[in-house]
Amino acid sequence: MNEVKNWLRDNLKGDPILWGIVLSFSLISIAVVYSATGTLAYKKMSGNTEYYLFKHSSLILIGLAFVWLAHKVNYKYYAKLSLLALVFSVPLLIYTYLKGSNINEASRWLTIPIINQTFQPSDLAKLALISYLASMLSKRQMNISNYKETLIPLVLWSGLICGLIAMSNISTGLLLFMTCLLLMFIGRVPFKQIMIMIVVGAIFGTIALTIGQRMQTAISRIENFMDPTQTVFQLEQSYIAIATGGVVGKGPGNSDQRNFLPHPYSDFIYAIIIEEYGMIGGAIVLFLYLAFLYRGMVAVTNSSGAFGGLLSAGISFSLVIQAMVNMGVAVGLGPITGLPLPLLSMGGTSLIFTGISIGIILSVSRSEYEAKLAAAPVANKPNALSNAG
Repeated sequence: MNEVKNWLRDNLKGDPILWGIVLSFSLISIAVVYSATGTLAYKKMSGNTEYYLFKHSSLILIGLAFVWLAHKVNYKYYAKLSLLALVFSVPLLIYTYLKGSNINEASRWLTIPIINQTFQPSDLAKLALISYLASMLSKRQMNISNYKETLIPLVLWSGLICGLIAMSNISTGLLLFMTCLLLMFIGRVPFKQIMIMIVVGAIFGTIALTIGQRMQTAISRIENFMDPTQTVFQLEQSYIAIATGGVVGKGPGNSDQRNFLPHPYSDFIYAIIIEEYGMIGGAIVLFLYLAFLYRGMVAVTNSSGAFGGLLSAGISFSLVIQAMVNMGVAVGLGPITGLPLPLLSMGGTSLIFTGISIGIILSVSRSEYEAKLAAAPVANKPNALSNAG
């Protein structure tokens, strides 16, 4: 037992509570995805339900491996990589829009040769933009009101990346833009400049909607949400799942709506969680996301530098806002978006980018803890000498 504790202490550094939250999400995800993929397995894998169990479990383990790798790197190195990744993201997003795999009338995916695995370049672009904004704002704290050096780069990069993403994925582009605004607010950008950012973002967003692929879909979803006389099929099935789940749920693996609800393992996995584990299970998941956000903010307050705090805040807000939107859609608080539930939905390479994002937050907490630990002997040296004497 002591050997296990020592190994965990030596290898899983950073915020231990955040590690616990991430591992809890991983276990919940494996259990719920295994249950939710029953119908999919029956249709595509001749009833071999273990196929998706092993596939998703493997991806979860790969995601956790990337959490570990990312948390071992000093977070300050991500500032140097952010601009390079951002520049690389622009042609990648354009190429995806023009030549990417078209699924549900949206070109969001590229297929990686040899391994034949698809990934969304928007995942890379999101992480790169948040890292770049955090780096830029941290360097400009003494000159934050300068339009030329601060506002123009922030506005151009945010508008460009969010606009390119919105051309095929409006909800992701909008949530990323909201995260950028939050980062600017936390980074002490004057309110006037934030308003300029909103205006420019609206312009880029309008252009993206006009020339993009999802304008009619967005209009249709908003109209359906605003129409009190009818409920779209997905939401109707989601409501049935939530209503029949009750307080304690039907029990693991006993979902009925997984047979009718479209994408019960991704977009509407929260409805399956409530159906099987009840309102208690839904509340626990909500609490875990709020706890994740809180621990991300603890890393902000403990960070000695502006970059670490802004980076941790940006990534935490990005993940938790998406989670809140997904859960809000499942219970009818917003129009259908098609966004998966981070850390819980079945996914592919998105789990890798999520793992890297969480690893960066842990890297911030690890680096700050080690810095304080290294400074502690110096501070306590006189006492140590006196005790020795």
